[in-house]
Amino acid sequence: MYKNSRNKVLIPLLLAVALAVGLIVGQSMGRSTAESQFRRVISHLRPPYDKLNRTMALIQNEYIDSLNMDSITEQVLPLLVQQLDPHSIYIPAKDMQAVNEPLESEFDGIGVVFNMATDTVIVLNVVPSGPSQKAGVQNGDRILRIDNRAVAGQRVPQDSIVKMLRGPRGSQVQLTLERLTIKDTINLTVTRDAIPLKSVDAAFMLSDNIGFIRLSAFAKNSYAEVVRSLLMLRSEGMTKLIFDLRGNTGGFLDQAILIANEFLPEKRMIVYTEDRHKERVEQFSSGTGTATDIALAVLIDEESASSSEILAGALQDNDRGVIIGRRSFGKGLVQQQIPFDDGSALRLTTARYFTPTGRSIQKPYTTGDAKGYEREIYERYAHNEMFSADSIRFDDSLRYITPAGRTVYGGGGIMPDRFIPMDTTDMTRYYIEVVGRNILYRYTIEYGDRHRDALNKVQTTADLRALLDADRTLLNDFVAYAARKGVRPAWSDIRRSRKLLEAQIRAFIGRNTALEDAGYYSEIHAVDTVVAAAIEELENMDNSLEPKTIEQDEN
Repeated sequence: MYKNSRNKVLIPLLLAVALAVGLIVGQSMGRSTAESQFRRVISHLRPPYDKLNRTMALIQNEYIDSLNMDSITEQVLPLLVQQLDPHSIYIPAKDMQAVNEPLESEFDGIGVVFNMATDTVIVLNVVPSGPSQKAGVQNGDRILRIDNRAVAGQRVPQDSIVKMLRGPRGSQVQLTLERLTIKDTINLTVTRDAIPLKSVDAAFMLSDNIGFIRLSAFAKNSYAEVVRSLLMLRSEGMTKLIFDLRGNTGGFLDQAILIANEFLPEKRMIVYTEDRHKERVEQFSSGTGTATDIALAVLIDEESASSSEILAGALQDNDRGVIIGRRSFGKGLVQQQIPFDDGSALRLTTARYFTPTGRSIQKPYTTGDAKGYEREIYERYAHNEMFSADSIRFDDSLRYITPAGRTVYGGGGIMPDRFIPMDTTDMTRYYIEVVGRNILYRYTIEYGDRHRDALNKVQTTADLRALLDADRTLLNDFVAYAARKGVRPAWSDIRRSRKLLEAQIRAFIGRNTALEDAGYYSEIHAVDTVVAAAIEELENMDNSLEPKTIEQDEN
């Protein structure tokens, strides 16, 4: 009410001012010029003609049938936002929790990691000191019923299982379990509680002095997790680090800036943004980082986006370490989340990110063409970019030079200093079949059942390695299992794919221990060509902590 009354007073007043301006201009510049100036001023003062709101009001007040206007609004808003850039989105209230949860530090649940590889809910890991562990749930348990509803052998979708297990902290859920070492079923009551969400998937030593950290998202607690991991690895002798950002699609900008600060000397630019008015906001390092002396290799790929690209770009443009892998996604648009009263929100693009040398991270896009934007990654495959750096064409107008004299390019994404192609050399027909039919993974579940006591004793990557190294029959045992599942041995293929098969078997078994993802990555690195290249770079890196050359690996 107040706003409308104020406009009734202001608009006539502004029109009078505009008329006076027109008269003054007319006296000095002539009648025709004064009239054009007057029309220009009036056009800026006239309230915007809001056709969308007027149409909605007409439908609500004049349309012959009564309608649910909230429902219409929920359908119209996504269509409207689709006409903008690919990253502006409307989030309905019902989807807000699912959208925000991956970046939060916790959720309410029972604290188990499970899988449904065989149409049965198999508990792979129980969160230490979590609700399920306190109630007596153990690794390897099968969940038969949830709140008296049968879920074993019922083809219940995995997301439905998640919804049944999660709920407000303090609420209870009844579980009926099968444990292979006990004849009868077990009935337990689990009281839901807050479960921490980790964004550091793995942190361990690859060698005597090379540490490895894998960060899967830039969530609320990512910086704190990374700092704890750095301190832990330093205590174990780390002087060089592989920081894996592959598959990390981004998250909170402040976390990327804080993590970059840990590695950069004082007064180095980390990132800057520019809005539509060219207003620039710059972020600089403080010089208080705890890892400025650590030799560094950062791994990226086509799924590394947003905050991952800000971090990689800041380190690359400041000649801090070496970037290894494949060209990153290319998301350099800044979104501001604007909440609505009903719990929904609009994430609206309001600025662009730029690396310290001035490169725009954002890849080209056509407004309103979300499908074409999504196809760009597949076009990289079609153009052979995933397998050859020579297929990437650089625009010399987007060429930049770092302080140390290295050439870097803008135009979308971060191009690594050392390109590593996808490696499909040892993916034989046998390998593709046992992986594609999920036989390899199911074997590791069965292996876990047979060796549960030994796996439960695994607490470190050294424990895991010792346990698996002692099993000299692992591959042959798997081949026999695959034969029982209908895949006959093809020994020429098996010999060629041996390293791949063994690494994946060991990695999945490792994930089925208390180590979780650290167990997986500590074993899969044996066939990870990007990690191998990073180790090589770090071993050859001099005391300047800068990469000596820019290289490309071709298969």
